[in-house]
Amino acid sequence: MPAHRVNGAAALNRAVALAETRGPAAALAALDALSSDERLSDYQPYWAARADLLARCGALEAAAQAYTRAIGLESDPAVRQFLQQRAAAARARGS
Repeated sequence: MPAHRVNGAAALNRAVALAETRGPAAALAALDALSSDERLSDYQPYWAARADLLARCGALEAAAQAYTRAIGLESDPAVRQFLQQRAAAARARGS
């Protein structure tokens, strides 16, 4: 992982861990606090985590949009396919 991503990635990991201890809404609030960190704006794991947490909170359209952003940032075809499936599931649940 590039050195300039370490602090942002560590903060992202802490935020995601909150989902397990305090629930997805608390984790999403922690991610929201990170949203001004420009290093994360093009960091695919941030958008994938945000999408998952939004979906878990029931914000399915916002989740689908975040998945779309994560997909656009990912170059690995297998990961892109996984994210596309998650986005489609969020859209289907929101319909």
